[in-house]
Amino acid sequence: MDEKRKQTSRRGALKALVVVSGAAACGAVCVPGAELLSAPVRSSGGTARWIRTVKLDALTDGQPKKVAIVADARDAWMMERQKELGAVWMIRRGASVECFSAVCPHLGCSIGIEASGGFSCPCHDSAFAVDGAAKKGPSPRGLDRLTTRVAEGWIDVDFRRFRQGTPERVEIG
Repeated sequence: MDEKRKQTSRRGALKALVVVSGAAACGAVCVPGAELLSAPVRSSGGTARWIRTVKLDALTDGQPKKVAIVADARDAWMMERQKELGAVWMIRRGASVECFSAVCPHLGCSIGIEASGGFSCPCHDSAFAVDGAAKKGPSPRGLDRLTTRVAEGWIDVDFRRFRQGTPERVEIG
């Protein structure tokens, strides 16, 4: 009978070892897999994404200048170093800077500058005032304003993208 108990306790210990090892192996596979699959959901929505652009001295007071937004691009699975993410229009007003997305709120075309100093979308004949307000055309809203700050002589932009074709500003990833 004593021999039978030893075999039973050895089997129990072996079963426990197999269960614990299996759980550890499952965790080693499942935890990174869950991290990978949940990465798009855990984006940094709502937090500032400050991107350093140009020196304040590079802008002439009152004249719009198109500036490329270049930064590390990160999606759910990859990171690309120093990629052009888009462009913005900047207007210096003394020591502060106004900034607008260079994407038309109508259908996402590239916004250009008008001779009068305002902005226009040549694709669908939308026009915008120098303050970004919609003047004419099918655009459902004015240009999308972006927050800026001047730090150490550089202009930083809180770069964001917005849904096109809607009257309200809706941020997209």
